[in-house]
Amino acid sequence: MPSQDLLALLGFLVAMAFTPGPNTTLSTALAANAGLRRALPFVLAVPVGWSLMFLLCVLGVGAMLAAAPSLRWALTAAGSGYLLWLAWRLAQAHAWQSPHAHGLRVGFAQGVALQFVNVKAWLAALTVSTGWITPAADPWARMAWVFPLLAAFALLSNLTYALVGAALRQWLSHGRRLVCFNRIMAATLAATALWMMAR
Repeated sequence: MPSQDLLALLGFLVAMAFTPGPNTTLSTALAANAGLRRALPFVLAVPVGWSLMFLLCVLGVGAMLAAAPSLRWALTAAGSGYLLWLAWRLAQAHAWQSPHAHGLRVGFAQGVALQFVNVKAWLAALTVSTGWITPAADPWARMAWVFPLLAAFALLSNLTYALVGAALRQWLSHGRRLVCFNRIMAATLAATALWMMAR
């Protein structure tokens, strides 16, 4: 891959992976409430789901989705509804310190599935597919460069946010800090859902 294409891709991936979104918000909240170990299944699910979705975009499914307004609307409605439900569950969570505590649980399977209703993830996958894969003389050779980079950035960004959440866990355990934190994270998820519906 030419160096200027690689630099442009790296810049795009940094911007997309590390800006707040549903994945990073949930990675932070899960680690802050339940610890890093309990957050890891979700953190690992993000690159798996995102990579599968990116592969579908390269195979043309993303373009079909972009060209069909009814499919796009259904995806947006499903994604927004799911994020609003997650936001409501997170806002209700007061403490997840006990493994038996009632609260939001988002594991590996839900993390993979979330990618397929995450409009931000679809936009990123379509942009990389049409900007870096389709124009290449040998698209599959280009995939050999791009695919591992996408997975690595998805993992690194969510692991970074989870580490921040885990680092805050002790501080959040005093008074009503955890409740306030959960409600801020819930508001972030709800705002993302509203942004998705407004697009």
